[in-house]
Amino acid sequence: MESMGKKKARPRRSFTPEFKAEIVELCRRGDRSVGQVAKDFDLTETEVRNWVRQAQVDAGERDGLTSSEREELAALRRENRRLREDVDILKRATAFFATETR
Repeated sequence: MESMGKKKARPRRSFTPEFKAEIVELCRRGDRSVGQVAKDFDLTETEVRNWVRQAQVDAGERDGLTSSEREELAALRRENRRLREDVDILKRATAFFATETR
């Protein structure tokens, strides 16, 4: 009874940029709907729509962050997190040594 209506989670898949570009091109041609392309290639419709939307942003047809800007933002956030951790460690070390010398 508990498992009724619940789908088994699909393992996370990754796709090459070439594959994504091919799927986006199929959607742009207009021969088939986004839903049909997603179904034909065993993809989720949401993911295909996201790829099409991101391709439009990258082409300047739509407002938003381009793929390269997204990558740069993610790298900067990782660096910022690491630097905050470094500062936190230094603060703790300073507090530790300040109490040791008294």
